Amino acid sequence: MSIGYWSQVQATGFEVPSDRPLDDLTAELTTMLGSTDAAVRDGTAFPALATWIERGVYDDLLAGLGDGMVAGLSVGLGESGTDTVFRRSFSALILAACLERDNELHLLPGGKVLEWGDRAATWFLGERDTRGYVVDKGWAHAIAHGADTIGALGESSHLAGPEHALLLDILAERLLAQPVDEPLAAGEPDRIAAAVMQILRRNTLDTDVLEPWVHRIGTAGNPFAGPVDHDPYAPARAGQDFLRALFVQLSLAPRPPTVRSDLLLVVIDALRMTNAPYLRVDTR
Repeated sequence: MSIGYWSQVQATGFEVPSDRPLDDLTAELTTMLGSTDAAVRDGTAFPALATWIERGVYDDLLAGLGDGMVAGLSVGLGESGTDTVFRRSFSALILAACLERDNELHLLPGGKVLEWGDRAATWFLGERDTRGYVVDKGWAHAIAHGADTIGALGESSHLAGPEHALLLDILAERLLAQPVDEPLAAGEPDRIAAAVMQILRRNTLDTDVLEPWVHRIGTAGNPFAGPVDHDPYAPARAGQDFLRALFVQLSLAPRPPTVRSDLLLVVIDALRMTNAPYLRVDTR
């Protein structure tokens, strides 16, 4: 089907066309999620699917739609610098929309949500293409979209404290595994911090779990630890950027978690440790 057809659909505010079966429309939009044309992928396929999910078009078909998105996470997994990243990344974004719909209306069995979570985590930790914006092709943003998926998963009623702790570990592992020569420079630490807040708002985790988790990231984000036989800032960048993003979230975001006050002190302590030379007052 030509892009002109979908332009007409877009012009109607993404009303579901009546001239073709929904299955056919969905299959075509799913293929379009992997397009290298941002207008097709990000401007048409993503908003069409997301809008239909939000409007309840897929409420009786949500499990099948999510399964299709989960399948898309494995397309080309392990590649870096290739165009397969678009299918994986935008499949994750639509999977997040499916999870958000279930979080609102409780349409899915717990086993299905946990299955999706397992597959999403496997993809997120295995994703090797961490480009943000790709010139002439638009957003890839796999790490940001993966964080969105983990955040939506954390809000599911099918998950509790142990699963929330695991999700935080997955986010930390993804953050700290970032190659030094491929910095996350397109807002990904902020998206990860936002996902962390979604999990924290469930109020299932105390500071005895969160404090060592923050300190793990703080240790990795400290450019002043260890011998200076290399650029100390490059490996510390991801952890440092995340700590600052989490500080902003805890300080300013609405609906703070119940542990906000205590956790904010923990984050401030980590920031103080990792920025110690800049916090000294010259008394001369």
